[in-house]
Amino acid sequence: MTLIDLTCRLDPNDLALVPQNMPDLAAIIAPSVEYQPHETSGRDLMIASFGCTADDLPGGEGPAGEILHRMSSHCGTHVDAPLHSGRFCEGRPSRSVSDFALEELYRPGLVLDVRAWTEPGGAIPVEALERAVAATGREIRDGDAVLIRTGQERYAIGDPRYFAYPGMSGAGTRYLAGLGATILGTDALGWDRPIPAMRKAFQETGDTGQIWDGHYAVKDKEVLIVQQLENLGALPPAGFMVGFFPMKLMGTTAAPARVVAFVENGVRAGRT
Repeated sequence: MTLIDLTCRLDPNDLALVPQNMPDLAAIIAPSVEYQPHETSGRDLMIASFGCTADDLPGGEGPAGEILHRMSSHCGTHVDAPLHSGRFCEGRPSRSVSDFALEELYRPGLVLDVRAWTEPGGAIPVEALERAVAATGREIRDGDAVLIRTGQERYAIGDPRYFAYPGMSGAGTRYLAGLGATILGTDALGWDRPIPAMRKAFQETGDTGQIWDGHYAVKDKEVLIVQQLENLGALPPAGFMVGFFPMKLMGTTAAPARVVAFVENGVRAGRT
């Protein structure tokens, strides 16, 4: 068995790479970190806690730590619960991220390689999804986790193309959910097209269906959406298990997650 980490890094240094015209993205890229060193904050904590002096501590040090600031529940690789998309899903109150059992978060996986059909800021066509499903060698089954490989691994956060990712439409989301998938993931920053692309399409056409349509589709059919995956090229098209384990934040619309694929030895990865 080989374990493959599909989780992106959370590096506060990446905050400096967020475009100035998109400041709200900072909270989903990484937290800002207040470092508490051994020789200052840690030392002072021990002195206050134990009534000792610095000379009483090994090396004059206390425990180091960090305080995280401005960290969204949608930061980094994260799981979106249906509650993120609306108060109701399939006509019932939407479930939060803490409402899902572990069994629902450990599922058979497929990778849909749609790189040949994507364009920056564009919606991934349903026809591309159909072809990518056929290329896996098996159909989507009830309870599958379907991971969309858009090719965004080519771009670092400092590259403008990282923020001009291809996204999923409402039609594409409903297509995959309708086939039985219960978890949908992407290697892109977001599930939908970038907001500037959706805004432009809405203002040019007046079509309200251009507004966040990939996420709103979850109101019709319950699925979990996972964003900011990486390393999908190391996976086979099918024949593996994947675990999506979010932090146990009670009642929230999302939570950062450690996502790991479990691949049997001898199963070959897909196209690089």
